[in-house]
Amino acid sequence: MSVFSRFFPQAQVSLVHCEENQVILTAKNDKTAESEKRQIRLIDLAREATPATCNLNPLLFNGHLQTGWTTIKETTEIPIYYKRKIFEQEIPALAGQFAVDFVVPAYPKTTDPEATDEARKYTLPSGLPARTTFFSKEELAALPSNDTKPMLVALHGLTGGSHEVYLRAALAPLVLDETAGWEACVVNGRGCAQMKLSTPLLFNARATWDVRQVIKWLRKTFPNRPLFGIGFSLGANILVNYLGEEGENCLLNAAVICANPWNLDVTNIALRSTWLGAEVYSAHMAVSLVNLFNQHVDELTHHPRLNVDDMKDVKYIHEFDRAVQCALWGYPTEGAYHRDASSTDSLLAIRIPFLAINAEDDPVRDFILYISVKQAIPYDEFKQTPYGVLLTTSWGGHLGWFELGGCRWFTKPAANFLNLIAKTIDLSVTPMPEKDKEGLYGETLANGSIHKPSHPSVFYPVNRKLSMTIDN
Repeated sequence: MSVFSRFFPQAQVSLVHCEENQVILTAKNDKTAESEKRQIRLIDLAREATPATCNLNPLLFNGHLQTGWTTIKETTEIPIYYKRKIFEQEIPALAGQFAVDFVVPAYPKTTDPEATDEARKYTLPSGLPARTTFFSKEELAALPSNDTKPMLVALHGLTGGSHEVYLRAALAPLVLDETAGWEACVVNGRGCAQMKLSTPLLFNARATWDVRQVIKWLRKTFPNRPLFGIGFSLGANILVNYLGEEGENCLLNAAVICANPWNLDVTNIALRSTWLGAEVYSAHMAVSLVNLFNQHVDELTHHPRLNVDDMKDVKYIHEFDRAVQCALWGYPTEGAYHRDASSTDSLLAIRIPFLAINAEDDPVRDFILYISVKQAIPYDEFKQTPYGVLLTTSWGGHLGWFELGGCRWFTKPAANFLNLIAKTIDLSVTPMPEKDKEGLYGETLANGSIHKPSHPSVFYPVNRKLSMTIDN
């Protein structure tokens, strides 16, 4: 081992994918006949998107330090500005308002009462997040466009919002670089990002209904824009569930999945199995959830199954899920909720190209645990689907990946992947696997349809136990 590598170690970077069957993408080439356009395998595009090395900050030499540094760096200035639009969920059983924040050019601070929601009609008493104001009626009227800019739809992590530093760091290379030409919006979870609840329903780990409605609205409002998705942590789990539920009908062209916990039951058990997992990570996340609950307690008490007294002794995240998520959604136990909301199986139903990025933290994985625990990463499932590539690093923590200087490494492959798909791939050609492959869960055939075997033993990845209406 050289002196340089001892003091500046590299994280190991690996790509996990289906070896015998990969999605084929068609390259843009206006000078080539349609039948002669260059074909690109998804794994080759993912390799091109992935930096050759992953050199992280040697002072943050394990997953704990990488993860903990995210809280210290919360004040990082990434000048992304938003305008907010309020949506009303169209499905009556899931009624409620939620906020979508659109990235816009920088604007001066304003005292306009309409822009700041001075009356607090939609916003919590402490006001809007920094660099965020409401669209005016005139701005909303001018929002629709026939341009062809690529547009990114982002989903944040647990109790977060559009203001989160990790989210802004991922958006920055796309929306702040004028040559990249991207537009973007963030779908905020119910009750998050300073948004008041209008009904006693919080977000949950499989809450795909709001993002589904937004994406349909985007398709109508911007009919010529190719749409892409990116999710972080719990938002990544929701995004994978959405992509799986949509299958071949998905309106997105591609997606990036960052630090997905994947198997929530495994992650929950791992968090509870050690002092560090329970008393540091689980307890810290529970504090955020309890604070969120308290912000909306007046509205949540209207739910007939929710007992506010059950919140008095909540200390860990699984206790919050037991007291709140089980009550709101009718799950008998938090384990049932975690199993039902997990996205491991959903990835098998995805029918668009996607890149997933997870940190394993190999140097210390034998005795510590992570929010996105390694045992929950679905390596085998990625070896079965031609539509996805799993990028893992041996070091990086949970949404950390801090390099010297404070930049986050994961934003590079994420932005590279999205730019390559948007700028070099002919999105009018449906991505197809190299081979027609009949699997128990059904495989996409050459005509783009999902083959469902006639024999009785059929596995459907998105079958769920929670009965709800999804308006497609």
